[in-house]
Amino acid sequence: MFTQKERDTLQNLAKAYMEVASLPVQQEKIDLWKALNRGKMKRPMVTIDQLPWHELNAGGELTLVAETPFWRGIERYLRQQLYMWNHFPVDMVIEPCIPIPMAISGIGYGVSIQEELLLLDEENDVMSHYYANQFETDEDLGKIHNMQLTHDKAETARRMETAHDLFGNIIGIRPQGHIFHLGLWDFISQTMGISELYYSLADRPEYMHKLMRRLTDSALSGIKQANALGLHDSQSNICHCSYIYTDELLPGPSEGKAPLSKNSWAFGLAQPFTSVSPATTKEFEVSYISELAQHFGGIYYGCCDRLDDRLDIVKEIPNVRKISCSPWSNVDAFAEKIGPKRTMSVKPNPAMLAGTAIDYALIEKDLRHTAEAARRNNVNLEIILKDISTINYEPKRLAKWNEIAMNVVSE
Repeated sequence: MFTQKERDTLQNLAKAYMEVASLPVQQEKIDLWKALNRGKMKRPMVTIDQLPWHELNAGGELTLVAETPFWRGIERYLRQQLYMWNHFPVDMVIEPCIPIPMAISGIGYGVSIQEELLLLDEENDVMSHYYANQFETDEDLGKIHNMQLTHDKAETARRMETAHDLFGNIIGIRPQGHIFHLGLWDFISQTMGISELYYSLADRPEYMHKLMRRLTDSALSGIKQANALGLHDSQSNICHCSYIYTDELLPGPSEGKAPLSKNSWAFGLAQPFTSVSPATTKEFEVSYISELAQHFGGIYYGCCDRLDDRLDIVKEIPNVRKISCSPWSNVDAFAEKIGPKRTMSVKPNPAMLAGTAIDYALIEKDLRHTAEAARRNNVNLEIILKDISTINYEPKRLAKWNEIAMNVVSE
């Protein structure tokens, strides 16, 4: 299946990965994450994710060798994890095992996105989207199908057998199940268009309730099927860029419980709702996602949406443990309202790293402002630098951000 070059490359990467995973600092970081996630933070925690990888390969560390698409994906995972560890590790954890994706299909609503793209930067894969409205009539609601999850056990077994043959004497492996994305409004924005979404909320609220009812029922069927088939990922240490080690769900690497939703995390968000009222959020988002969230052990909620003006509503979502404080939220107001039971998950503005010139003093000032707001209100804080579209082809910017952020939280 592999050429000798491919086999040697993958095995050498696994050896380097295991060497890092065996460092004592990994357990130290796990303990810090568990303290944060139980609401007893020892210090704020920091991650970096969602990177412009094409801008980071000047030294060739990310150049892929494997030809088979599946194993090329495994190679990419190993190279990217090692790259982050070597250049800007912040509080990431490298576990002594490699996740091997299970052969799962049927996670979807039966509606394909219809769009027109305007490519703005061919190298950077930056583009503008125009989405066709596929939901105009009651008949259109029939396009939505209940999820029909299937698991190709033979293919999963083949992947695991190959992985054991390749990595068995080097590092552990584990099957990787599915983490549910409960952001139904992001799906609607891509199948209706953002303008039509807003107009319909105002002009056709009854129709939008029907649409959300249909999507929610589909997602519920998927969650239940994943329970029956044992497809939930209860072993992953990350949900939506945040580490999720907890005493009761994931005490340590590969120490999660059975692959059921009650033992797993999911994430939800309603990014278009930044531009609607809190009352609309309660009626059209929280009332529906709550039906889904109640089935999970933990929920990470929010992404780029503004939530500081509606935290009381978001906190009604069952099992919500971490809430996103995006660049569009007021950090001080957020820290005052979130309370001690949930983690304030702050997203520094990645635009600070994107320009032709960069102001590191401003970055430090922003991070200190965040840390002080959390300290003043006795808040459990994590800082996640993500959604990084560009660093102007200067990887050293991320290394410098790593240095600044770790200095701030260590104080």
